[in-house]
Amino acid sequence: MVNTKLILVEGLPGSGKSTTADMTNDILKEWNVDTKLFLEGNVEHPADYEGGSYFSETEFSQLIEQYSEVKPILLKHAFKRCDGFVLPQYKLKQDLDETPVPDSFWGDIWNHDIYELPLEKNIELITDKWKRFVVHALAENHTYIFECCFIQNPVTIGMIKYGASQEVVKNYVKQLADIIEPLNPVLLYVEQKDLSRSFKKAVQVRPKEWSAGFMDYYNNQGYGKMNDAQGIDGTIAVLEARYQLETVIINSLNMIKHKIDNTKFDRTLHESQLKEKFKNTVKI
Repeated sequence: MVNTKLILVEGLPGSGKSTTADMTNDILKEWNVDTKLFLEGNVEHPADYEGGSYFSETEFSQLIEQYSEVKPILLKHAFKRCDGFVLPQYKLKQDLDETPVPDSFWGDIWNHDIYELPLEKNIELITDKWKRFVVHALAENHTYIFECCFIQNPVTIGMIKYGASQEVVKNYVKQLADIIEPLNPVLLYVEQKDLSRSFKKAVQVRPKEWSAGFMDYYNNQGYGKMNDAQGIDGTIAVLEARYQLETVIINSLNMIKHKIDNTKFDRTLHESQLKEKFKNTVKI
């Protein structure tokens, strides 16, 4: 058994990652483990950037010169990273909620989103943040639970967005794995035996804006565009290719890892499976 400080929950869309992360948090709290849970989309994520924009020093100087009317707010929220500055978008929104700014301002902010940057710069910024998180986590007594930022995000920006090679994406995740090794991480990969069924189920229950945006992202750039993916069937084909890559990555990782079959969407069975895995691998 290990005294883990980090549990990583991964899997394809619709597999039940959020449910699994929530359930993991509840189980460990029942066992008196001091946990901190961060689900996908949390703007306060300690190891990832959700809604962060990056500007080089030159770009940042140009930004504050062009939008001098909001210069104090930009300087207030900008923090230095990787030879440039990061701006948290949600903090800008809060402070500029009632301040008129040109439409071009927000266009510049969105265009510099860290997940819109060239892959090399994204990797530099994300690995830097994971390193900072590990230093912080080692000084605390919490067990962190992260949903989907360890494998999903590198695969999504690498393979799906930019059509990067399998080796490039594998090496990206390997860098992150090496960084978090001191935390004795445990990886949970939530699986669905029928990928097509689980994704179509997600499309049915989630807002239409989500499915339209998701399919556009998967079909019209990177891997999907290179393979002429179209419609929901095209998206499923890309997801299947993503699953194959994630399987290769997981098999290459030297850490405690468990695949959890959630095909039946049976909460009682799922909870039982998780408890069994944790009893054998997590020091309580």
